[in-house]
Amino acid sequence: MRTSCFFRRTAVLALSVLSFIGSPSFAEEFPTRPVTLVIPYSVGGTTDIVARIIAQGMGEKLGETVVAENRTGAGGAIGWNAVARATPDGYTMLTTEMSFTIAPSLFPNLPFNAKTAFRQVGTAAFAPHVLVVNPDIPAKTIQEFIALVKSKPGKFNYGSGGVGTNTHLGAELFKSLTHTDLMHIPYKGAGQVLQDLMAGQVHALITSLPTALPHIKSGRLRALMIASKNRVDVLPDVPSAPEAGIPGMVMDFWVGLSVPAGTPQSVIERLNKEMVAFVNSEKGKERLAAQGLQPVGNSPEEAEALVKNEMKRWADVIANAGIKAE
Repeated sequence: MRTSCFFRRTAVLALSVLSFIGSPSFAEEFPTRPVTLVIPYSVGGTTDIVARIIAQGMGEKLGETVVAENRTGAGGAIGWNAVARATPDGYTMLTTEMSFTIAPSLFPNLPFNAKTAFRQVGTAAFAPHVLVVNPDIPAKTIQEFIALVKSKPGKFNYGSGGVGTNTHLGAELFKSLTHTDLMHIPYKGAGQVLQDLMAGQVHALITSLPTALPHIKSGRLRALMIASKNRVDVLPDVPSAPEAGIPGMVMDFWVGLSVPAGTPQSVIERLNKEMVAFVNSEKGKERLAAQGLQPVGNSPEEAEALVKNEMKRWADVIANAGIKAE
């Protein structure tokens, strides 16, 4: 009889603990220790800049430090894989962006399934891409540039940060939409492309606005088109893609957050809540605007849809251009 009572009391206690763990009050306690935000690229790029802004802002909202940690290598795959293999408890997040949606089509042998290994927390911010040229190029508008390239097939080139990067696929999309012939010169990073572009060794580049903006403002680069639906306040005289007659060239650079699949929904919702609160705060808007970025702050479901659509879009571009990983 005593043994039976002991097991009944133990069972009741266990059920009480499980009920507590699953209760809203327990979920609200997350986090109780620092959270790591993995950045799969090196320090200083647009993704890194945005991630560090978000990490600091979310840390203030969560009441725990969010540590921005760069895990670089293999075009981002080192960082992606580290998060895919992490414990799904919300304490390890991944910075996602355009390259994350390109990878499944370009690298079919990734050590994880990018379509199922992660859950999206939300999209934090976006910035349009911009087409820039060396100021010595005798074209003051995008239409003049297209006409110039068509008049001398094979003479003009564009640089990229490497095969399969946003700078590569963006230019290939531009070529397909405008029926132009631009030679591809791949580099091992966007930094060297910019240097050679400003030196006149490369003719054109499509890159995220925060990357090019300082050089546009200094006059070392000329912006011909904003690859977005609308103009941007920081470059009010540069036409948008629809205004330039290339509506299909809308190509926003976005940065989001994801977590390993299996992370509790309550934790995802808490992370999303604080991310949205920060990017829509005055402080968040100011810090993002200073980098040429605009807040998004959508829901996990909307972020999932964005990633799915981006994967489909870039899979089509890669297939149509016949791009193969090096």
